[in-house]
Amino acid sequence: MMQLIRKLRFFYLVHVKWRRFSFGKNPYIGRLVYMWAKHKISVGDNFYIGKFSQIECDAEIGHDVMFANRVALIGRYDHHYQQVGVPTRLASRISDKDYNWKGLNEKVVIGDDVWVGYGAIILSGVTIGEGSIIAAGSLVTKDVEPYSIYAGVPARRMSDRFTTEEEKEEHIRLYKNKSASHGAVL
Repeated sequence: MMQLIRKLRFFYLVHVKWRRFSFGKNPYIGRLVYMWAKHKISVGDNFYIGKFSQIECDAEIGHDVMFANRVALIGRYDHHYQQVGVPTRLASRISDKDYNWKGLNEKVVIGDDVWVGYGAIILSGVTIGEGSIIAAGSLVTKDVEPYSIYAGVPARRMSDRFTTEEEKEEHIRLYKNKSASHGAVL
């Protein structure tokens, strides 16, 4: 019975509530997740987003991506804070139809096989390279190199994901083979 309720909930979220966004196969969506974008959110297969997470900007998310709880993708310029004579609280916002300031074409791009840890925040305009890990509590303000681990505020490169180049190449080979033979559903 619980499986049926979960399937109905996911169906409602993907095909009704967030129908203007694009979802691949097999999404998992935790409780109280919020999604909004000025233009587009596109999500690949096997996406997991933990409870209380938010996507509040345009985003392209690859296959086999995992967000822990309380992860946020947010816009850098959601409020026109440079409007002369207007308090920021009352300034135009990116969600307004006539908004014409910064951030209109910025998005978050996340490659395949990425893990974003608990409470991490990623700002719009950032690309997270394939196979990377973002540590819990990190604030990502700049692009992340593929197959590396980033941590901190602001996030910076801590290490490679794999100990050796051979391990990384073998992971990539096996991952690509599984993706191709299973239609990207791992």
